[in-house]
Amino acid sequence: MKYNLSEITELIKNRRTIYPKFYSSRKVHKEIIEHLIRNATWAPTHGNTQPWRFKVYREKSRGKLSEKLGELYKKLTPENLYKEEKLNKIMARPFLSSVAIVVCMERGNNEKIPEIEEIEAVACAIQNMCLTATAYGLGSFWSSPKIIYSKEMNSYLNLRDQDKCLGILYLGYTTIDWPKGQRKPIEYLTDWND
Repeated sequence: MKYNLSEITELIKNRRTIYPKFYSSRKVHKEIIEHLIRNATWAPTHGNTQPWRFKVYREKSRGKLSEKLGELYKKLTPENLYKEEKLNKIMARPFLSSVAIVVCMERGNNEKIPEIEEIEAVACAIQNMCLTATAYGLGSFWSSPKIIYSKEMNSYLNLRDQDKCLGILYLGYTTIDWPKGQRKPIEYLTDWND
């Protein structure tokens, strides 16, 4: 066997969403963030378009992200769905995290490659980041509030119309025991065709 499959399997099985409210004030070093991003770039990508783009918010820049998320939530949320608690949560997350990485999809010029495949490639990149964070013992939370898919968010991030923000990955050292998880057995999820 080329790699230790039991370690890889355990890493995959132990990846968890851990919310920023459970992060400590301990800083995630730049080298670790760079490692997560480097591993992200090894995700599968049809035509090797490598559509992922990363915008890293640390230290004071987290305030700018928080402010923009709050502004967009207020502006874009219909009155009947608006909740002050949700606004406060969205605005607090950048500050509760050591780092927030906004992950975007930059649409390639090859129109033979469907947009969905570019989105899927970026999703795989985010999974690589989450797995790497787990290996470091970092909590990660892939946040995707509706406001990130707006033209206003694209404008804030200097994205073109055909590009998309696909999420904000919040990272931090946890203050809680690592959560356990469970999944349905594959027998309930798989049709075999021999």
